[in-house]
Amino acid sequence: MKLAIMQPYFFPYIGYFQLAASVDRFVVYDNIQFSKRGWINRNRILVNGADEFITLPLKRDSDYLDIEKRQLADSFDIDKAKILRKIKECYRKAPYLEVAFPVIEWVFDYPSRNLFLFVFNSLKEVCRYLDIPVEFIVSSSIDVDHTLKAEKKVLGIVKAMGAETYINLPGGLNLYSREEFESCGIALKFIQPGAISYQQFDHPFVPWLSIIDLIMFNSRDRLSEIIQDYKLI
Repeated sequence: MKLAIMQPYFFPYIGYFQLAASVDRFVVYDNIQFSKRGWINRNRILVNGADEFITLPLKRDSDYLDIEKRQLADSFDIDKAKILRKIKECYRKAPYLEVAFPVIEWVFDYPSRNLFLFVFNSLKEVCRYLDIPVEFIVSSSIDVDHTLKAEKKVLGIVKAMGAETYINLPGGLNLYSREEFESCGIALKFIQPGAISYQQFDHPFVPWLSIIDLIMFNSRDRLSEIIQDYKLI
């Protein structure tokens, strides 16, 4: 069984979904500390040929709370309308707006205001649109010592799940030791995405934007090709 473990990212870039497509089960952290400089509640879309952030507004709270304890702002209903208008306006001439935008609306209409549940649901909805049949699992539901940190925590989860292979995004190359994993009988692999490029109106290509950008400019068939365009190293 092949396993991935990641934080819940808000409409993440294509590499996240390539990772999901490469594994059988995907563990999403809910019981780790929220990072306000990360990608949990924000991502980048194309605005007039340049990248610009869209951000889920959060209630003011301690920066030390776990993701599962953070909540969307009380003003979310107003804020989500503004975000949806911005997305629709920026991509109003995109070739696949009519099929892609309803997916985004469906995500924003999710009733829970819990940050983790909201983002977790969005990942499942996008995977459904992309025909990625991965099984998602919430980290806190796994019987493991959750006080473990970094590589030890990852190894603990992989062992608890009974996986033979752990696959990570390229950023993990400098974080994990193949020897350490192999000593536990686990193969460690990393996703190496292919060269991804597509037409973004008449602007120079801006890479690694939110999956929102990809689904606006690419057909379902082309998205399937892009998702499978990676190597495991």
